[in-house]
Amino acid sequence: MRKIKEVLRLHFEKGLSAREIARSLDIGRGTIRNYLHRVEQVGLSWPLAPEIDEATLEHRLFPTIPLVSPEKRQMPTMEYLHQELKKKGVTLQLLWQEYKEKCPEGYQYSQFCHRYHQWAKKLDPCLHQEYRAGEKLFVDYAGQTMEIIDPETGEIHKAQIFVATLGASNYTFAEATLSQDLSSWIQSHVHAFEFFQGVTEILVPDNLRDAVTRSCRYEPDLNASYREMAEYHGAVIIPALVSRPRDKAKVESGVLQVERWVLAPLRHRTFFSLAELNEAIRKQLEFLNNRPFEKLQATRKSLFETLEKPVLKPLPIHQFVFAEWKTARVNIDYHIEVDRHYYSVPYQLIHEKVEVRLTGTTMEVFFKGHRVASHLRSYLPGRYTTLPEHMPKAHQKYLEWTPSRLIQWAGTIGPQTQKLLSFILENRPHPEQGYRSCLGVLRLKNRYSSQRLEAACARALAFKAYSYKNVESILKNGLDQQPLERSSSQTRLPLLEHENLRGRHYYQ
Repeated sequence: MRKIKEVLRLHFEKGLSAREIARSLDIGRGTIRNYLHRVEQVGLSWPLAPEIDEATLEHRLFPTIPLVSPEKRQMPTMEYLHQELKKKGVTLQLLWQEYKEKCPEGYQYSQFCHRYHQWAKKLDPCLHQEYRAGEKLFVDYAGQTMEIIDPETGEIHKAQIFVATLGASNYTFAEATLSQDLSSWIQSHVHAFEFFQGVTEILVPDNLRDAVTRSCRYEPDLNASYREMAEYHGAVIIPALVSRPRDKAKVESGVLQVERWVLAPLRHRTFFSLAELNEAIRKQLEFLNNRPFEKLQATRKSLFETLEKPVLKPLPIHQFVFAEWKTARVNIDYHIEVDRHYYSVPYQLIHEKVEVRLTGTTMEVFFKGHRVASHLRSYLPGRYTTLPEHMPKAHQKYLEWTPSRLIQWAGTIGPQTQKLLSFILENRPHPEQGYRSCLGVLRLKNRYSSQRLEAACARALAFKAYSYKNVESILKNGLDQQPLERSSSQTRLPLLEHENLRGRHYYQ
């Protein structure tokens, strides 16, 4: 108050400006203007009346503002604000406007936000992150494994633990699988969706091989089977950045909670099957999801029921069928090799690269996004599955030939020709491998006569020359016109006499 009086004296008695008073008293010019404005408003003049002491002057210039009763400023509970902010489109400004409609004399926006942020700083970092209800599902494998003992052999298997955690409620799912292969990875996702009774908008996996084939900060390459599963459920995949655990802090926390409250209590139990282990995990999960938070008056299950479950996308009518995707190149025989079996595709795709989709029962071939072939899946190695419509016209006509038809045609030429073709078909591992040779022999009748072909076949049978090239050589060289006895009664060379040739009697 002494400084205020000095400001009034310098201003009214000395006539100094606000700048000069500020330089003299080391006070800001804005403060001096504020003092003079208040004096003008209350109607004081200089010199002050004797009855105005410092306390009266302070009361006149700075009257006390009547306090608003705490009941009229009562804010909603911080837990309520925290849960509402997880809902899509809800902001602090919207919550403040709703609060002011109910409490017109309540806190202003800045104080409203300040009080909430001060409370939120005391929460755990994982809970403090903003996640919208039904938006993200974080998935990963736990580092800890569980042992399963084979009751027959005593062999110990290390079961892998899959963990999925919802972003807004921390509601957690876990199950054991025999491995971390692609089939187990996708099947665990399907089981998680069934557990949550819905699907989130975004899946956030780590950069494991079954999810991301090539890591990239901006455009990672996703596994085709994993991407197909997400598209089937209406979700998108956004992998966490490499070496950025905060991107998947929810599942890191979920894994920690599963290891502490699900796996650790089971450490003394012995399991003899995967189903037995998963049954025990389900019971421990129920305890974990119903366990109250330390700093929130809620549980994972209660938050899930009120926040996330109503906004999750519905499950598809039919369960997703796992399909494995591979690439293959069409061979010159218009077949592709898949798991050592050969499947036909349209012959126009020879030398082209195609995509193959494999399920447990079917095999589909895609070329530039269009399905070009479909077969029942076969697990017989080295065998062929061929559709006639995939063959060229000439090959389709070739299929019309059968062993009986070929032998019947050969019988119209003569018995020796018929006998030769029978030998050709019998001496091949599969009759179809002798079709070309038989057709070649039969067509020699067009170049030579039926009589000459019959004679050539008789000579070939005599010398056990069961092939098209031998019959053609006989006809080409005219050997069919020579007597068969001359060629068959050629004198044999006598056995050599030598001391090292001891004969069969030596070994008796």
